[in-house]
Amino acid sequence: MISVKSRREIDLMRRAGDILARCFQIVEPLVKEGVPTREIERAADVFIRKNDGLPSFRGQPGLVEGAPDFPAAACISVNEEVIHGIPGARKLKSGDIVSIDMGVLYKGYHSDMARTFRVGSVSELAERLIRVTEESFWQAAAAAVPGNRVSDISRVVQRCVEAAGFSVVRDFVGHGIGTELHEEPQIPNFVERRERRGGRLQKGMTLAVEPMVNAGACDVDVMSNKWTIVTRDGSLSAHYENTLLVCDGAPELLSVAV
Repeated sequence: MISVKSRREIDLMRRAGDILARCFQIVEPLVKEGVPTREIERAADVFIRKNDGLPSFRGQPGLVEGAPDFPAAACISVNEEVIHGIPGARKLKSGDIVSIDMGVLYKGYHSDMARTFRVGSVSELAERLIRVTEESFWQAAAAAVPGNRVSDISRVVQRCVEAAGFSVVRDFVGHGIGTELHEEPQIPNFVERRERRGGRLQKGMTLAVEPMVNAGACDVDVMSNKWTIVTRDGSLSAHYENTLLVCDGAPELLSVAV
């Protein structure tokens, strides 16, 4: 069942989103050549906790049998890593693209957000991939209005991405969000032909819409750490996500600094 949030719940999610958006403002300057990914994650963890939040991702159970709980406050995925990159000693290099995905839990309510950043000068392909991924989100967000279906959001992402010659990841999807990080409905970034996926959207629903886009084929694999997802063909991948509130008109962005 898709939950409709009360005014109080929405206010708490706005606060979670404010902490999260400001956390991104802290970590973005750290995404530069020579910086280990664990340094970025540590800065995020400290900021979230200092602002009365908790990192939503730390301790999340694994999706693969035998996987440990997620060990960090942020997923940091580089180049061909799609999602769930575990921060560590790896130092960023000029030309890398870096997807950072984070969540904040504030007084029982979550916000979720992802961005893909450039390290120095990146290739023309990487630049276009990042731009198309973000554009697909904004086009899809416009479809998050009462009366539309989840499939209307999915269809917009797919059309935007495939028109640019890229592919959407099919094994992982966006989602509802609230007291749980992952709630109903699932929000794929694609639809099967003539498929109508999901129920009608209603005012007060909160959604995490997150295009995950590969420069090559859509196929992905799980690394030996049982968390990090990579493109099977080694192509670059980008990620863009915000938490949205379905309103009477255009949706409200909840993962934003206020």
